[in-house]
Amino acid sequence: MASYGSSSTASSGSRTNGLAIASLCCGIVGLFILNIILGPVAIVLGAVARRQAGVRNGASMAKAGIILGIVDVVLWLVLLIVAANNGGFSWYVGG
Repeated sequence: MASYGSSSTASSGSRTNGLAIASLCCGIVGLFILNIILGPVAIVLGAVARRQAGVRNGASMAKAGIILGIVDVVLWLVLLIVAANNGGFSWYVGG
């Protein structure tokens, strides 16, 4: 049993930066949906988190979020180019 004033593992103070986690989540979700919106959000959140976080507090998560955000934007550009070369988007459903 922990006495008053002693540190426990639950309150160790080495928490991961929330912006780094948000950046990583936006980057991952952006691979599947809303990549033009979530990609830049992941890049911005990752950049802010890298400035705030130390090595142990989520800097690598922030870096992964930035990379995934860049992949999201590039993926959106590739899909846009493919759609433009195929005559644009078509919303026709049915026979």
